[in-house]
Amino acid sequence: MLIGPVFSREAATTPRRPRHFAYRVVYVTTLLLLMCTAWLVFAGTQVIRNVGDMARFGALLFQILAVVQFVLVGFLAAFGSASAVAQEKDRRTLLLLLLTRLRNSELVLGKLLASLLNILVMLVAAVPVFMLVTLFGGVALSQVGRVFAVTLAATLAAGSLGSTLALSRDKTFQTLSMTALALVLWVGGWEAGYRVLEATLATPAGSGWLELVEACNPLRAILAAAQPALGDTTVLGQSQTFVLVTLAVAGLLNGVAIWRVRRWNPSREVRPGQVAEPESIWGGGSDGSAAASAPLASAPLAGESQVAGESQVGGGAIAARGAARWSESDAEAARAGHVDSIGRRRTAEVSSRRVWDNPVLWREMRTWAYGRKVVLIRLVYWVLFALAVAGLSLTLESWAGRTRSAGPVALIPPAAAPVVPFLMVSLVMINALAVTSITGERDGQALDLLLVTDLTPREFVFGKLGGVLWVTRDMIALPVLLCGYLWWQGGVSLENLTYLLGGLLVLVIFVAMLGVHCGMIYANSRSAIGVSLGVVFFLFLGVITCIAMMISFSGSFQTQLLPFLAFLLGGGVGLYVSLGARNPSPAILAASLVVPFATFFAITSFLLRNRELTVFLVIVSAYGFTTAAMMVPGISEFDIAMGRTKAAGDE
Repeated sequence: MLIGPVFSREAATTPRRPRHFAYRVVYVTTLLLLMCTAWLVFAGTQVIRNVGDMARFGALLFQILAVVQFVLVGFLAAFGSASAVAQEKDRRTLLLLLLTRLRNSELVLGKLLASLLNILVMLVAAVPVFMLVTLFGGVALSQVGRVFAVTLAATLAAGSLGSTLALSRDKTFQTLSMTALALVLWVGGWEAGYRVLEATLATPAGSGWLELVEACNPLRAILAAAQPALGDTTVLGQSQTFVLVTLAVAGLLNGVAIWRVRRWNPSREVRPGQVAEPESIWGGGSDGSAAASAPLASAPLAGESQVAGESQVGGGAIAARGAARWSESDAEAARAGHVDSIGRRRTAEVSSRRVWDNPVLWREMRTWAYGRKVVLIRLVYWVLFALAVAGLSLTLESWAGRTRSAGPVALIPPAAAPVVPFLMVSLVMINALAVTSITGERDGQALDLLLVTDLTPREFVFGKLGGVLWVTRDMIALPVLLCGYLWWQGGVSLENLTYLLGGLLVLVIFVAMLGVHCGMIYANSRSAIGVSLGVVFFLFLGVITCIAMMISFSGSFQTQLLPFLAFLLGGGVGLYVSLGARNPSPAILAASLVVPFATFFAITSFLLRNRELTVFLVIVSAYGFTTAAMMVPGISEFDIAMGRTKAAGDE
């Protein structure tokens, strides 16, 4: 095939895996459950008088499903492609692919499309479900086509972003963090540009720039695509502009990856204590090929007789000529830099660092365990924090003159609009570091060495948790400062600030423990990362979807409760399958069933207003219990949690 053997192999082997079909079944079933839940809520709270009411229901349902699919598929594409490439790098199999005759385009595009194969199949399976929505009325087939065109373009761009970042980064945490930050900046940057242009440009000449920025905004583009055209060329123009711009961005990202893939990999970083060998000796170029060939020829330099002996066979003459041009002092320096001579080079003046009683915590806090480029991630995160503060200031300034009415509640309160995305990306980054702290050890084959030492389960689990919280201290402190700034500007009261900070800290510990738990129970690092980040993302997406459905199909709480029960029960079962099926635990089963209902109750209490204490107590109790349910088995049944020993009833 034109894409190469990487994609050909994946396309041939993927249909043999049961999860390939499970993805489609679960996704289509979820969409149908959302449709049935929305219909039960609509029919139970409102009187359907004519065809127009049905058409309005179909239009609202189509918009909700379009946005949910757009956000879900974009998330899966970005993090799925990033984790697929990162797994190849962690297992050192990407180096083997680079040694083959694969062209750069075959490697980059093949790996990208292979990681997007399941997602593309999910989109194809969802087409009949969206066609069913047209039977309610209010939705045309052209709207379905525009929505899927915009979604497919965003999927390719998000996947290209994750793949390119994964190829350029050394550590999995760096890849996932940069992907999350880039997605937030992608959406937030266009939205901020739209708000600025809307406030500054009032001339007809400036409206063209405003329409261009609005068309490039992903969320506004999908909402515009879901609207009926009705002869208006603006809707068609926005969709076409977004598709063209997004495909151009995807092509640019893949072009850069194709150009730089063999320069990025393997890493050319020279660590302290290592000396770059002279390229002129071995005839290497600037692409780093000398670094790979020099160690192969450096072994015969122990004596002249070895060099003479090697020069009698095959390509040994090349090594002999190279050694002849190398002085004895250079050879001695090369031998001194070998790993076996490190102990001999130690002097009395050099003292080794003292390791703490918990070596896992010491390693996480006192070394660059996740690479030195974590500093770059922190700088980008600080830039995002500055943008969030600026957006919050502008929002509070425009919101100050308004009075809080008792009208319908917005999907996200205006004061919280800049805060919620920042808090979400912070939790995603903390969870990403937690899960990769375990999967990185497993893929690097260092986890087995740790498990045969005298480390106790308590030292391992709490060491990893403490290290995660220390490395992500910026992701914890800055959201706290942003919430404090919100209170200082009068956005929330002191009581609500206390509830907000308390709930935030509980969620921070929850996502950290969730990552450690998924990393322990899943032997496949890609599955562990997908489940861990998926649970965090689906909790947020589920909350937003429930709020949107409640506001769109408003009614009393009693009539809305029954339709949501099946949806919540299905979410609880899915949560238990993800977190507790591999290591069954009654506590995890109870937590998986309680968390969706507790979250739903917190949502309804939030919508009723003046129930902040109730929301705080429910969230802290539900997620605190879930954290303990994951932590206790990981410590008391450590061998079973790590998969080294089966439970008594599993034989």
